[in-house]
Amino acid sequence: MSESLFDARLACSIVDRTMQIIHCNVNVMGANGRIIGSGDPARIGEMHEGALLALTQQRVVTIDDASMHSLHGVKPGINLPLKLNNQIVGVIGLTGNPQGLMQYGELVRMTAEMMLEQARLLQLLAHNSRLREELVLSLIRNSGNAATATEWAQRLGVDLQRPRVAMVVELESGQLGVTSAMSELQQLQSLLLETGQDDLMAIVSLTEMVVLRPAHLHAERWEPDEHKQQMDRLYQRLQQGSSLKVRLALGNFFPGSGGVERSYRTAKATMKVGKLRMPELNCYVYQDSKLPVLLDSLSDGWQAAELISPLKRLKAMDESGVYRKTLRAWFRHNLHASTTAKALFIHKNTLDYRLKRIAELTGMNLSNLDDRFLLYVADQLDNN
Repeated sequence: MSESLFDARLACSIVDRTMQIIHCNVNVMGANGRIIGSGDPARIGEMHEGALLALTQQRVVTIDDASMHSLHGVKPGINLPLKLNNQIVGVIGLTGNPQGLMQYGELVRMTAEMMLEQARLLQLLAHNSRLREELVLSLIRNSGNAATATEWAQRLGVDLQRPRVAMVVELESGQLGVTSAMSELQQLQSLLLETGQDDLMAIVSLTEMVVLRPAHLHAERWEPDEHKQQMDRLYQRLQQGSSLKVRLALGNFFPGSGGVERSYRTAKATMKVGKLRMPELNCYVYQDSKLPVLLDSLSDGWQAAELISPLKRLKAMDESGVYRKTLRAWFRHNLHASTTAKALFIHKNTLDYRLKRIAELTGMNLSNLDDRFLLYVADQLDNN
């Protein structure tokens, strides 16, 4: 057990629990013989020479009225070494008549050692959980040595060969402070652990978690529809289990080395695009927004400005927005004139007129495939 584990807090818990078994004062001493927990708070911090004897001689030390005067910082009672993994890590002392305490000593020691073992296991679980999170973060950032990551994963019982797809979970914490945000993230993490025991997850920031889910492959082909259904069920479960406001975004699946990082990046871009284009929704899937997600990386570059320029000319001459609305409806209905006119509640001739005006204002030939595509890309890039 590490020294940080056997601290004053744990010692006080041992004192509280054991004093319910035996109605006398209980002291807990660390590996240096100093009292770190006691039913008598005034004794905390004192050096206990009876405990030092128990530690150095590795035996139960009995202190009666006669021996009390030859030792410093002691009272009549018994002092029993505490072991963890066959190593003495401290001493538990019972104050009172040694003869009357002997029958309770082993029971008290057993209780204390059980608490130490439980604390050690909890520490190991927490340590492994942190290591798993660090492994996930290294995978989504594609950082670190591959051989080291493989060895690391083997120790944690994680199969890096298992194909996985990334899902981003974003928590809408508003203006919460750091403590409140972390509390909500931990609550969210607990809920996610309940719903997917094969998932790997990590907290990325105060508002984001990443979950690496086993990819569903059929005949080596990824089936995103199963993941969509899982994500919808997960969202419903999260809503039932808490008042947390979350959004989920599923990335694309990429097999092989570096696939997890690419999957995570597409999940992040899908979340960004989804919130901009479909703020009323809470679940987004890369497969449903491929083009705008792929174009997202151009959004801040000169390429985007060049692509959007025809649309800017249209918007400058379209104060009512009717031409923009018409263009979007035309694209949405796969350039079918009759379907588009019906959706807009206008005559087909009116649609033809508007399309001619759009061509004039943008300088694009709507009969030309390249011009149509460029205008469609411009519409995908423009979020206004």
